[in-house]
Amino acid sequence: MKKQHNDFDALRSEIDAAERRVAHGIDPGPRAFVISILVFLLLVSFILPHTGDVGGWDVLFGSHGAGAAAVALPSRVFAWLTLVFGVGFSVLALLTRRWALAWIALAGLSIAAAAGLLAVWSRQTVAAGHPGPGVGLIVAWITVLALTYQWARVVWSRTIVQLAAEEQRRRVAAQQQSMTLLDSLDKSPDKENRPDGPGSEDGP
Repeated sequence: MKKQHNDFDALRSEIDAAERRVAHGIDPGPRAFVISILVFLLLVSFILPHTGDVGGWDVLFGSHGAGAAAVALPSRVFAWLTLVFGVGFSVLALLTRRWALAWIALAGLSIAAAAGLLAVWSRQTVAAGHPGPGVGLIVAWITVLALTYQWARVVWSRTIVQLAAEEQRRRVAAQQQSMTLLDSLDKSPDKENRPDGPGSEDGP
């Protein structure tokens, strides 16, 4: 019985260690390479024209060319969200493997995906005489959508592993509680089998 308790304690310690690793870290696996490629594409998209001859960096910092092309607020918001969350937090999450950073990247990219749709729409509905959406804007938006999907899969996979570890911990705790109860029953005195003392003998 003592050996079984030791086995349960060792198993519980392993589960606790696994939970601590899962609680703070992620393991993107092969997706890390895909995410790295997508981040690189985002950086390339800033070099490409987002509208007319205006590149992504010009949209970011509002250069004279961006003003002449009537670049609207949705395009600037999309560019900044893409740079901060698509590039910045994605790189930090890959380097540190921190779950919180992956969540931040996913949340920011989700907002960036919606902002990208508005940016493309704003360039399609711009006043006559101004250029429409450029190849850089289209590439950046599609890449943000793909990157959002990849981070969602990474975060969801981590959540599934954590739930499995918690379920295994509950099972081990229930088994350990059962073993403790059996030990207490084995150690309790059996009144029916206890030998009678001299005072319990019947008199003549």
